[in-house]
Amino acid sequence: MTQRWTEADIADQTGRTAVVTGANSGLGLRTAEVLAGKGARVFLACRSPERGAKALEQVRAAAAGAEPELVPLDLSELASVRAAAASVRERTGDALDLLVNNAGVMATARGRTADGFELQFGTNHLGHAALTWLLMPALRGGTHARVVTLSSLAATGGHIHLDDPNGEHRRYNAAAAYGQSKLSNQVFMLELDRRLRAAGEDILSVAAHPGYTATGLGSGMARSYSNPVVRSLIAGGHRIGEVLFAQNARIGALPQLYAATADGVEGGSYFAPRGVGNLRGYPVRVGTLGAARNESLGAALWDLTAKLTGVTPDPA
Repeated sequence: MTQRWTEADIADQTGRTAVVTGANSGLGLRTAEVLAGKGARVFLACRSPERGAKALEQVRAAAAGAEPELVPLDLSELASVRAAAASVRERTGDALDLLVNNAGVMATARGRTADGFELQFGTNHLGHAALTWLLMPALRGGTHARVVTLSSLAATGGHIHLDDPNGEHRRYNAAAAYGQSKLSNQVFMLELDRRLRAAGEDILSVAAHPGYTATGLGSGMARSYSNPVVRSLIAGGHRIGEVLFAQNARIGALPQLYAATADGVEGGSYFAPRGVGNLRGYPVRVGTLGAARNESLGAALWDLTAKLTGVTPDPA
């Protein structure tokens, strides 16, 4: 890997088909733009029809080949996940080369998904895991397919409560719930990699995180506080931090773009900014968390995810 790998280093993606979740803004939108600009056929999987349509026009303007397309997807609703997967499989003819599990919610106020799960765990982990499993037949039909899952530095302090993943028996903490969801992303990525290898599949499971990137998600943490004074202080702190220290989405998207397109990427790899604390900079491979590498935890979360979502794991 070069010291300053950028999107200019991405090879021609003509003939490849990608799905990017949360492609209506931030890192997802930038990832969709770059892939389309390199010739890929890109499906923008978005929750909001209005924001999705606006993003589609922006990606269309950047496209250098195939026409980008919009797929309705609300990761907090399993019926929507199933419908989106069915649509992608039909529209691609079961030939998908890249799935970028990018979308997410961050440190939100206590909430539930349509299926009753804690909002962050349900959206960031369960929704993406279900989508990945449901799209596996299409990924098998692709060429050297990859699944890229977006984690976060917040996973470092995360703990997965297998006996209470939805926080029904403990006081809600928005940051802790976010950390659990992002650690779950890492654990799932590695467990998927183990099972793909065991099955002899020609599909890579990898992950990335964007460091400290201005994406707008930080405002969710402020909204999670009921006290208006505290809410205002935290919101102001996030705005100042993003102005002074955060990198923009163009740089922040590079780790996931590297994971999605670079030559020599191995299954189970994790990519992040190379700067101090992995907060900023060009992409580099880093180690996953020790907790994420726990195979017993991986198998347990895999089974729990199948039980909660009702989706059959693939590979079995």
